[in-house]
Amino acid sequence: MKLPAAFRRRLAPLLLAAPALALLLTACDSTPRERQDAVKNSAREIDTLADKAGNAIERIGHRAARWDSASRVRNGQALDTVASAAFAQELLGPYARVSTLTVTNLDPAYTQLLRQTRAKRREWTQRDWDYATAIFDRLNARYRALRLDLPARQEIHIKALQAEFETLETTRDLKDLGDAVRDKPATAR
Repeated sequence: MKLPAAFRRRLAPLLLAAPALALLLTACDSTPRERQDAVKNSAREIDTLADKAGNAIERIGHRAARWDSASRVRNGQALDTVASAAFAQELLGPYARVSTLTVTNLDPAYTQLLRQTRAKRREWTQRDWDYATAIFDRLNARYRALRLDLPARQEIHIKALQAEFETLETTRDLKDLGDAVRDKPATAR
């Protein structure tokens, strides 16, 4: 037998209130000392959980600081010019000589960079990302030099590609930071 909708709407609050009512009735059957002990136990459990959470946050903070410190050290190291040129050739192909790019081939250069970045990003180390970012920065400098001569359609497309590259790089940074602060299983430690 299916209950009418109006009856179900009136019955639902009563069913939800039943556990609370049972708790109140149980509290009425206890002494003040029993209730005081129950409150103390609950407070102790909350304190224990707060201590565990505080320890976890402190541990995560230390791990994040170590990751940030290692990242700063890595960013402070100069990139190898030979490796940078090879990386530029790999990512940009025929557009590797960024200083010679013109209005007509700047957009294809960005497209080539993003095509290669999408294909290779999962294999890259943070150092590989440093090289890719250096190439991206050189491409952006060339974009700033040619921007006033670019048609609006190309400029908008380049802006979209720039945003995508930044997103891919930030996603990798966040993934690496997440890996650095994540608690490892006991067997992996």
